[in-house]
Amino acid sequence: MNGHRKQRISDAFGAAARHYDDHAGPQRLAAALVGDLAQRQKSGGVGRILEIGCGTGFLTRDIQAHWPGAELVVTDLSPDMLARTATGGLVAGTFLTMDGEAPIFEGEWFDLILSSLAFQWFDDLEGAIARLVGLLRPGGSLIFSTMGQGSFARWRAAHDAVGVAGGIPAYPSLEMLRSMLMRFEDAFAFDEDYALPCGGAKGLIAHLKGIGAVVPNEGRKPLGPRDLRRVMAAFEESGGDDVYQVLFGRVTRAA
Repeated sequence: MNGHRKQRISDAFGAAARHYDDHAGPQRLAAALVGDLAQRQKSGGVGRILEIGCGTGFLTRDIQAHWPGAELVVTDLSPDMLARTATGGLVAGTFLTMDGEAPIFEGEWFDLILSSLAFQWFDDLEGAIARLVGLLRPGGSLIFSTMGQGSFARWRAAHDAVGVAGGIPAYPSLEMLRSMLMRFEDAFAFDEDYALPCGGAKGLIAHLKGIGAVVPNEGRKPLGPRDLRRVMAAFEESGGDDVYQVLFGRVTRAA
């Protein structure tokens, strides 16, 4: 795992923690659906829950409401995000700064492992999923959302149109995620699209900065002013709005 890049990600989200909620429309929707899937999957008999990448607590508060008696372990790569969730009220649990793809736990600990829009920052998604599934008790489920290949399609196309490399990370397709989950006997994946009204390139850039999603592909250098203006113009010619493609996955261990 790339420790330097992970530190950059932590710093970027930490800087965005105070104003994250003002920009996080799709994030709220994805977290709500993860919570709903988890409740449908395991409404009772839940003793211990692990959350990966809590952010400012959209999913955390949902978990607390659904399973108030469960032991809750809340984690995030960013100490500032974690602190915001821990001090925001309505949540009781253990709060740990942790890289979700390198969990500090061993053995079959959790009845539910939940995460919303954190897995896209993993260096090895397939390996991380396997490690997390290994922490489930028999009958336990891992339920998560992550960014899909179709996210920010117009922004990517704008870069292609002017012949420059974009900084948006390479996200998996739904087919790729389903292939990763094929090794598990009880698993599925699906996707949802969430519109992202931007009102132009400046609005999209403000959204990405507002949620802290500003760490580009490894080795990619920022565009110069001239190239950035060309990309922004091409984006606005395409309509000036974009979309999140969010992938949802669930893996359940045999009881």
